[in-house]
Amino acid sequence: MNRFPVVTGLCQYPHTTRKGQNLTNMTNADNPNTAAATRAADLKREGAARATFAAGCFWGVEASFREIEGVLDTSVGYTGGTDVSPSYERVCSGATGHAEAVEVWFDPTIVSYGELLRAFWSMHNPTTRDQQGWDIGSQYRSAIFLHDAEQERVAIASRDERQGDLARPIVTQIVPATTFHDAEDYHQRYFEHHGGAMCATTIR
Repeated sequence: MNRFPVVTGLCQYPHTTRKGQNLTNMTNADNPNTAAATRAADLKREGAARATFAAGCFWGVEASFREIEGVLDTSVGYTGGTDVSPSYERVCSGATGHAEAVEVWFDPTIVSYGELLRAFWSMHNPTTRDQQGWDIGSQYRSAIFLHDAEQERVAIASRDERQGDLARPIVTQIVPATTFHDAEDYHQRYFEHHGGAMCATTIR
């Protein structure tokens, strides 16, 4: 297993389910954030820490983070907006303010937040505003959602370090985390369940 996947290429996978799939049986439970809260409580008891990132197409971003040693759990979802009950269709409309994002739970004794940030910078282009490859819209923005003051300090330092390697300015938002809404079940761990190329990315 590669400790830090370096991802190149951009999301080219259509954000649709396969023809003929029955979405009625592929949605979250009636209250998905209840399940998310239970999962979070269990992980906190185990000493896990949480990080939340947006870097375009959440299918490939989640798959990339799951390759990192020390990542315990991931979930794709929507955050950073105002809609209190977002769906994929509403988020795609651009009207909710939410970004496609990945919540990452990790063991800080194995992988640090700074190391996750280095992976984050490698898996997308942080210099394009509201766009990753063919995916255009505010839901595809680059963002780091902060869970405490220490994450803010580390994220800013990491951004400044990464900026030294880039000619164009980084436009990644670094903002406090708000409610994370788990995406529909059919989006979770999408490539593990459905196969296919990782959003036309390469991990090495």
